[in-house]
Formats: sequence, C-alpha cells, structure tokens
Amino acid sequence: MRARRLFIAAAFVACCASAAPSVAAEDVRFKVATTFTILADMASNVAGDHAEVVSITKPGAEIHDYSPTPQDIVRASDADLILYNGFNLERWFEQFLAHLGDVPSATLSDGVKAIPIAAGDYKGMANPHAWMGLEGAEIYVDNIRDALVEHDPDNAEAYRDNAAAYKEEIHDTIAPLRERIAEIPASQRWLVSCEGAFSYLARDFGMEELYLWPINAERTGTPQQVRKVVDGVKKQNIPAVFCESTVNTSPARQVARDTGAHYGGVLYVDSLSAADGPVPTYLDLLRVDAQTIADALHKRRE
Repeated sequence: MRARRLFIAAAFVACCASAAPSVAAEDVRFKVATTFTILADMASNVAGDHAEVVSITKPGAEIHDYSPTPQDIVRASDADLILYNGFNLERWFEQFLAHLGDVPSATLSDGVKAIPIAAGDYKGMANPHAWMGLEGAEIYVDNIRDALVEHDPDNAEAYRDNAAAYKEEIHDTIAPLRERIAEIPASQRWLVSCEGAFSYLARDFGMEELYLWPINAERTGTPQQVRKVVDGVKKQNIPAVFCESTVNTSPARQVARDTGAHYGGVLYVDSLSAADGPVPTYLDLLRVDAQTIADALHKRRE
C-alpha cells in the first residue's frame, strides 16, 4: 500500500515536470490511522516527523458506538498501519477494518493489566480506558513504538528515541498531578462521574470511584443509576460530581441538585478537543482533568 502511494505521488510529479522542472518527487511518509484522537496524539509523539498520523474520529466524538462515515473510510484507506485501543472500546472497529482490506493493525491495550468493570451488562469485562493510568499509558507508547518499528523499520531508531522521551513526559506530567490530588483529605477523595471511565486514574491517584453507568452503552442515566449515585454521595458526604465531555451531563447535574453536592464540571477521557480548545493533547487532558477534580474537591459544600 505504501508502494502504491509512492507510485501515485511519483506519477503526479512526473505529469507536472514539464510545467515545473524544479519540482522534486516528495517523500510519501509512512501513514498511521488511529481510531480516536487521544491515540493519534500519542502516536504523533512517537512518530515525530517520520510518519503522518490521522484520527478516524474527530475531536469531541463519542467513540464507543461511533458510526463511521464514507469519508472516514477514505481517510484511512491508504494507511500503512491502523492503531486501535481494544478491550471492546471501539465496537464499530471490526466492521470498519473489514472495509480496508489487508492493512496491518495493532492493539494498544495489549499487555495492560485490566481493571474489570464492576456492574452492568459488561460486568467482568476489561475497563477499556487504560490510557488514563500511568502504567497503561506507558504500555500504549511501547505498543505504538513496536508497531512502528515493525512496519517502518527504516525509522526504528527515531521511534525508539521518541517513545522513551514521551514516556518521560507522561511520567513528569502525572507525578505532580498525583501530589495535588493527595492533598485532598482521604475521606473526600472520591471521583464521581457519569461513565466509569476513570478507574485507572482513580487507582493511580488513590481515589475511590462512583459512577452513574459503567460504560457508554444503551442504558445511561436511568432513574436507578441516578438513585444509586445519589445514595452514595449522601452516604459518603462527597462534595462534588463530574461528567465527561462526550455525554449528556443532565444525570450528573441531577445528582448534584438532589444531594447538595457541587457540580464540579467537565472531564475529558474519550476525546481531545480541537486545537484551540482546552485539551488539544493527551498531556493537556491529564492536566485539565486533575486540576478540575482537585479544585472541585477542595471547595466546601454549599
């Protein structure tokens, strides 16, 4: 496939040669397509200038039950490698991949020690949001590196160097965030969210977790789910609740109203924002989430 793209590019340059004799054939970089924006940002950091990285889904998309468009298929059709999360996160991906023929793919959650989903239709299955924990993030970077090295060995040394540097960045970003959360009294160190997407982050930050639904699926924000969380917030005297950027925040706001807790704001987990938004990179996502959580939990209940 890469050879085909090189041939097309060379043919285009050849056609234009008489009009612009100084134009030289451009290198067509190795192309990587990822299933969502967070993986694209991670892959871009490992790839550096040696590969083009695109996300199939756009910033702000809800990725669990995403419906790929014909344009998505076109954007990924000339990819040399597809990177996806796995752990049953992208329930649309298997059918999507079938449209792309024999493009190689890599599962970035391979090797992660999964936290099982505690309740609901997916009880016992792996919580798929493993990039939200330090150990998981480092494994994702290693898997990206290994896939790039395997399929684009000419740039293997650069991929290895970039991956090592990026893992240090992730570690240096998470360490002070963990310290900030640790300043919160243990009894108040609860993370209440809409989707149970923060299990890995809660584990790393020494937090207890409570959520309305375990994973974005068919049943979200039901009266039973709201009642369960209202009871938990009252019992534990939890000062704040949050919701994710890609789902309806109404159930979390109802919990806040019914308990007197503070609605702490939006957290980001499944998608980055646009470049001019609050979380254009994965490291920004970690910083914004930790700051939002810490600020809200430090605030006294009104």
